[in-house]
Amino acid sequence: MKPDLSLNLCGIDMANPIVTCSGTSGNGREFARFLDLNLLGAFTAKSITLDKRPGNPTPRIAECTGGILNSIGIQSKGVEHFIQEDLPFLKQYSVPVIVSISATHQEDYARLAEILDQEDGIKALEVNISCPNLEAGGSSFGADPELSGRIIKQVKDRTHLSVIAKLTPNVTDITLIARSVEANGADAVSLINTVAGMAIDIHSRRPKLGNVIGGLSGPAIKPIAIKKVWDTYRSVSIPIIGMGGINSWEDVIEFILAGSSAVGVGTGLFRNPLVVMDILEGITAFMKENGIERLDSLRGQVELPS
Repeated sequence: MKPDLSLNLCGIDMANPIVTCSGTSGNGREFARFLDLNLLGAFTAKSITLDKRPGNPTPRIAECTGGILNSIGIQSKGVEHFIQEDLPFLKQYSVPVIVSISATHQEDYARLAEILDQEDGIKALEVNISCPNLEAGGSSFGADPELSGRIIKQVKDRTHLSVIAKLTPNVTDITLIARSVEANGADAVSLINTVAGMAIDIHSRRPKLGNVIGGLSGPAIKPIAIKKVWDTYRSVSIPIIGMGGINSWEDVIEFILAGSSAVGVGTGLFRNPLVVMDILEGITAFMKENGIERLDSLRGQVELPS
């Protein structure tokens, strides 16, 4: 019997658990040059904002040991451009589409949800509450459990689509945020977003990023992500999309054992755009070798020492 990698994630039928992380594959055209998007479990579009947003000053990328430090700043052409130019391209594929929404003012999240709710071809909204909150002096919306929950409720009230809350690891206790968004109607959570970091050029003595600080992604953050997923899995009942440093099929199995229902691949796509195919082949071989019929049966099944 062929191993079954399929799952239903908060109402989204997925052929396998592999999702692209928002921001790492543009809005589909870039990634489609390397891989058939239909091979994915779901495609997550780059975070969009209500209006056009230029993003942060350059340089925006700095390579680090075991990862990449980025400070793109949610560059966006706005929601109307996405609807007119990008969504029609994605609708050519059968892959479920998740649209990431971002804002620097909380009321914009609800407005984005209202606009996108009118469009066909979207299965879910990923609410990126890891963005800078201009109303609170630049701290993340996702750092405040009450504010996080309020934003999710406002989004839920304005859409029939599934709502996924994207959580930041840059908090003392991520489970407080996870429980708050669950209580306010989130259908799933995705975690983790990038870990705050900084790099300095020792010769110029200047920060390597134009915005000084950025978000670290890649293999270096995987142990942090695994811990956050494990903590969240034991704290909420809604599904988790685990992400952070996934580069192989072994990484995917590890995230599922920690409690992920699906997994997001991001920085790994920069190193190898075809890594999704390698991951799917590796998972299938692993399941055959170990007599596992359904991948979902491994979720949360890490065996702890007695």
